[in-house]
Amino acid sequence: MIRVALVDDQALFRAGIRMLVDSQPDLEVVAEASDGREAIAAIRQARPDVVLMDIRMPVMDGLAATAELLADPPTEGTPSPRIVMLTTFDLDEAAARAIRQGASGFLLKDADPEFLLAAIRTVHSGSAVIAASATRELFERFTDAASRPIPPAYEELTEREREIFALAARGLSNAEIAAREFLSEATVKTHISRILTKLALRDRVQLVVFAFEHGLV
Repeated sequence: MIRVALVDDQALFRAGIRMLVDSQPDLEVVAEASDGREAIAAIRQARPDVVLMDIRMPVMDGLAATAELLADPPTEGTPSPRIVMLTTFDLDEAAARAIRQGASGFLLKDADPEFLLAAIRTVHSGSAVIAASATRELFERFTDAASRPIPPAYEELTEREREIFALAARGLSNAEIAAREFLSEATVKTHISRILTKLALRDRVQLVVFAFEHGLV
């Protein structure tokens, strides 16, 4: 069961998402909040797997709440939740900032219900980047032209790992990389895990950010 928290200042929107999520046999809403400050308390208590976090809210916005939650040290056996930002704009600079802080992706608030459900499962599994093409477009728009120096950790990747890195940075899923490289999905997953560990990255979307910021795409 994937445990989900909903954070949005519109009660009607939350109610609709709750009904949708709770209709699924593998998903369960375990917490709700109407602003970032409420969200921090609710999420720390409920320990959800995935948080759907609105960016613009009263009292404390989603950016500040995300930063505070991701600064919490993970407890034993309970990793930090994966936070997906909710926005009304497809090229939202605030969403780009949130992802740089460690959020695991973004979703448009008018996304199709099936896409939202798939996004929750995708971010929980870590097998792909949510809305990969939109994420790339977001960082193409809001990444400085001057790339940062490539850190030594990248040089420690094997040739094979760099090939997998390049494909993941383009937004390909494990299944797509496996088909392209004639590998099993399990092998791709292992490579991705090693790459994330070597580069000290939280998840695949942070890999995309790393690639853009260092001119590797």
